[in-house]
Amino acid sequence: MKIQIKNLGPLEEAEFSLGDMTIICGENNTGKTYATYALFGFLTFWREKYSVSVRDEDINRLFREGVVHLDLTKYTAEADGILEVGCDQYREQLPMVFAAPAPRFQDTEFQVRLDPGDIQLVDTYERRISSANAERLSITKSEGSSDLVITLLVEKEKIRLPHAIVGQIVGSAIKDVIFGRVFPNPFIASAERTGAAIFRKELNFARNRLLEEMSQADKSFNPMDLLFKVYQDYALPVKNNVDFARQLETIAKRTSFIAEKHPDILADFADVIGGEYSVTENDGLYFAPRSKPRIKLSMDESSSAVRSLLNIGFYLRHVAQPGDLLMVDEPELNLHPENQRRVARLLARLVNLGIKVFLTTHSDYIIKELNTLIMLNHDRPHLKRIAEREGYRAEELLSAERIRVYIAEKGLVKRDNGQRRRRYQTLTPADISPEYGIEARSFDATIETMNRIQEEIIWEEN
Repeated sequence: MKIQIKNLGPLEEAEFSLGDMTIICGENNTGKTYATYALFGFLTFWREKYSVSVRDEDINRLFREGVVHLDLTKYTAEADGILEVGCDQYREQLPMVFAAPAPRFQDTEFQVRLDPGDIQLVDTYERRISSANAERLSITKSEGSSDLVITLLVEKEKIRLPHAIVGQIVGSAIKDVIFGRVFPNPFIASAERTGAAIFRKELNFARNRLLEEMSQADKSFNPMDLLFKVYQDYALPVKNNVDFARQLETIAKRTSFIAEKHPDILADFADVIGGEYSVTENDGLYFAPRSKPRIKLSMDESSSAVRSLLNIGFYLRHVAQPGDLLMVDEPELNLHPENQRRVARLLARLVNLGIKVFLTTHSDYIIKELNTLIMLNHDRPHLKRIAEREGYRAEELLSAERIRVYIAEKGLVKRDNGQRRRRYQTLTPADISPEYGIEARSFDATIETMNRIQEEIIWEEN
């Protein structure tokens, strides 16, 4: 899957592909976050809002006969067109995704291109629609079948669902069956996550205060206008972080596949933060440091590292499922270099468990640690000795073929409409070698400059 972007923030023209691990490096204000937010926004829009267009004739037949079989091969043949329509509709959502004025995106282009073989129907599918405490509609796909079967579960006079709504529900099911293997479920930890952790209760209070004000407003006033206006100044990933932090009491009742099958990963994460998170019945959020386990610290009493990893910790323990896309904007936030290395190794383990990872980073430590995991991933005796001596485990090692790395920078010379040659802001693929790892030029040049200056300070007098 390739994502193509034009005229989005600093990015004039860029293309990137998703690997099992995707990394964007680069200097500040070069477009890393724009690319990340645009991808997260698209995946969220696709899963929650987009619906494939279904013929009125098929919906009318469903209401007339009570059951209809839709041939999914007809829709898979039109997959490129369906995706193009979805991208067109998503572009209209960009002002909401970035919480920015619409004119800023009037020339923006966003397109997703699929590789041959990307489209594979999910094996089985089942969804039931209920209303008024009764099931109204069933949508199923059996293993080995290419038919989607839609069935009315009540008499057509009692279904109480408009034809247009039923069409949207069926279209959403078609989308899930055809593209379910292509587009992962995204979870994002934005760079603003530290603030979301410490102000979670204040955000609840602000929302409740607005509700009180709305109840006293003029009767002609639509209270929903003010309710939805609360988050207008926040980009979608930031809003998601805030909402996630506000719902931790409910989220803590769930269990991820990592907690069920790979608790050692949670133990590694606890080593990084130096303790455990906990949520009480009255929605109190605390951190218990291992050094003093009887003490419970609130988030404003805890370290910035504890706050910056809060959402990721709850995601790992309570939400994560195979096939997810974990997106982390600057995982190195507030972390000591040793913990940056540990986080890199933890993320590599997630990749090997089937969770895709998408990072933006300024951390040379993270890149170098990933390089070590790539370089050790060979069947050579001396590499096995080094891995054993330094405490690396086989489940942490990475294959270079599974990683995509891009540098946000000025790209190669291109021609504009006047045939003049010029450079442009883009995402340049970085070289990744199985023997030497990732070539991160944006870090190497800075490190070389610092080393040169220090060598001159030490040796030039001589």
